[in-house]
This record gives sequence, C-alpha cells and structure tokens, in this order.
Amino acid sequence: MAVAGLVWAAGLSAPGQIDPQRRELIQLGYNQPIEGASPLAAYGFYLLNRPQFLDRSNLILRLAVAPVYVDGELGFRGLLGPQTDLGLGVAGGGFADSYTEIRQGTYHKAESFYGSGGSLSASVYHRFNPQGRIPLHGIVRASLHGTVYSDMDHTADNFQLPPDQLWSRVRAGLRWGGREPVLMTDVAMELSAWVESDFRTEPGCYGFGGDRRLEPNVQRFIARALFTYTLAETKHQFSLNCTGGTSWNADRLGAFRLGGYLPLSSELPLGLPGYFFHELSAESFVLLCGAYSLPLGRHQRWRLGATASSAHVDYLPGFDQTRPWNTGVAGTLTYRSPTDSWQIALAYGYGFDAMRSHGYGAQSVAVLLQFDLGRTRERFYDWSLDPDRARGLQGIFQTLFR
Repeated sequence: MAVAGLVWAAGLSAPGQIDPQRRELIQLGYNQPIEGASPLAAYGFYLLNRPQFLDRSNLILRLAVAPVYVDGELGFRGLLGPQTDLGLGVAGGGFADSYTEIRQGTYHKAESFYGSGGSLSASVYHRFNPQGRIPLHGIVRASLHGTVYSDMDHTADNFQLPPDQLWSRVRAGLRWGGREPVLMTDVAMELSAWVESDFRTEPGCYGFGGDRRLEPNVQRFIARALFTYTLAETKHQFSLNCTGGTSWNADRLGAFRLGGYLPLSSELPLGLPGYFFHELSAESFVLLCGAYSLPLGRHQRWRLGATASSAHVDYLPGFDQTRPWNTGVAGTLTYRSPTDSWQIALAYGYGFDAMRSHGYGAQSVAVLLQFDLGRTRERFYDWSLDPDRARGLQGIFQTLFR
C-alpha cells in the first residue's frame, strides 16, 4: 500500500507567521474509502511550539515530528525590525515527496513512487498593522530541497523514475487573520493570497518511455477566504471557505491535488468528502465549502455537523474528466473531553461526481483525533482536584513533564 500522506499539517510546513502561542499537540487523521483501491491517506504528528525558547524572549521554536519526518523552525522575533521576524528551518525524512497516480478515479500503482529527502529554509515575516485587532502579515520564504525517488512495491519494472532533484522554492504571500493549527476552533477569519515558484535542477522526461515530463519551473497562485463563527448562546457553529488557485507550467508533481477529508493535511487543504485523497489533479480550480454544526447533550460535549464542498476543476492534461464540477458532502460527529485535553471526530463522506468502475459516486469514512498535551499537563498539575492522588503521583508527573 502506498503512502499518500504521512504528513504534518495546517501551516506546519509553511506557516503564515511565527506562532506566538504555546502549543503541544498530537494530531492523528485517517481517511478510508469504502470502495475502490486507493493509497493510504493518513497523518500523524507531534507539534511543539515554544515561545521564549531557551529562556530568550525573542526566540520561538516550532517542531513537528511525524513517524518518518521532522520539520522544525527557529524564529527570531524582531530581528529585522520591530515588526519583522526571521525564521530558519530544517526538515527531512521519508515519504514527504511521494507521488501517487490517480486518473479518472483509478489508482495506478505501477506509476506511483516514493520521494524522500530534506530541506533548508529562511523566512521573513512582517506585520503591517501592529495596532490592528486582526493581524496582517507579509511572508517571504526561500527554501532548498533535495529529493531522492525510489520504487514502491508495485511500481512497474519498466517505469523510469524521475531524476533525483536538488530544487528550490520561493513562496510569498499576504495573510489577514488566520486559523489555528487545531482540529476544532470556535472562531477564525482569514483572507490570504500566495504565489509559489519551484525551480528544478534536473527537469526532463520519465515514466514509460519518457511519456511524462518534469518542467524546470512551475508557478502556482492561490487565494483563500475563510470565516468560522460560533454563536455565544446556542453554540451553533457555521463555517464558509472559498479557495481558488491557478498555475503556470504545471506538471504531475507541481499540480494542485484535490480530494479526501483530512483537514490538517496541509496549510491550505483542498478537501472533497467521499473522494480519494489527492484524487483530482488540476491546473486551476475554485473550491467552495460550507459547514454547520450544533451541540448535543446537556454538557454540549458532542457536536453533530454537516459539510458540503464543491469544486470547479480545470484538469491537468491527461487527467480530464467529463464533469468539471466535483461535489461531496459529509456528516460529522465530534466529541470534546471535559477538560478539552482531547477531541475526536468521525466523518462519513459521499462524493457525487467521483468516477468509479460502476459509474459516479463514492463513499469514505474518516477519523480525526487531537491530544492537547498542554491542557493534559495543566490537569495533572492541578493537585487541588485530588490531594490524595497528588501526594502519590506528583513526583512522577514532575519528572515526566518538566
């Protein structure tokens, strides 16, 4: 089974600004189609964001650790000016640059392959409105990547892999507001626009007799408008999200990939419930998403929700489908623990326009789980809740969690 997404998420690989909040989270996600062969779609990572790192008020450490990948950045607050921060990052490990070929709803194992490697990056974050209630940030990031490709178990013997790459990426954008890298949030607002350019040192042909090509330069442009709000009295929540993107010179490894229900699979996830993860390859797209949920039970720990997503897709050549619109819906059931130290979400999705061997229509299920270790530790350290337990366990937890 191929790995489609052993990843970190939600701005971990390309954050919109240095995060000033102390965080320590474990995020897990799994998306499983009910019918049809598909690559594994899952993520699991530990996220640590530590302001005042090494007791320095201007240092912030961000570290994301997945089973086979590590991504970290050391941020220097105010290093380039009162409102301008510098971040230096390093990342590396397995599978992050893997590619899975899905055309017209069919997963082609013989044309899929692994990609592993590492990167170095430097980022500049500038806040334009230090007195504003909603922050407006400008971001410029330059990174250097090295990628080594290798066969999966089912990669065809006569399939030529792309050449190993030393490639660079330049990313710039503006973000007004933002969304926290958490499973569920009560309030969020974002308007953002980004441009991203990849420059490859080893472009050229690969595949079956050189039937596909890596371009020397791929450019992507993407924008997002997002709004999430929870009513104070009833706790009913609604969310609207519009994301659009276009590209120049896109190829298989540089196209937009849409599909699946893994909301923390990337900083700007392009989900479509019911579809395979990364099922659709697009040169350009517009994705509209709306969600609504309401609390259940006396303590309102349970939430029942519904999500609808629809995308108009300009397909990458060779990946064309008869329907430009792709629509999916999902029903969700979520639970928060009494201390908010962990949350779980279960989702069932149906993709109306997903192509399958029987025609159109596909189903999937997803499980999402978050552990907030910071809240868990606060709970353990509140010895007034249970003085007897405190006397027996205080030394153990102080050792484990110091």
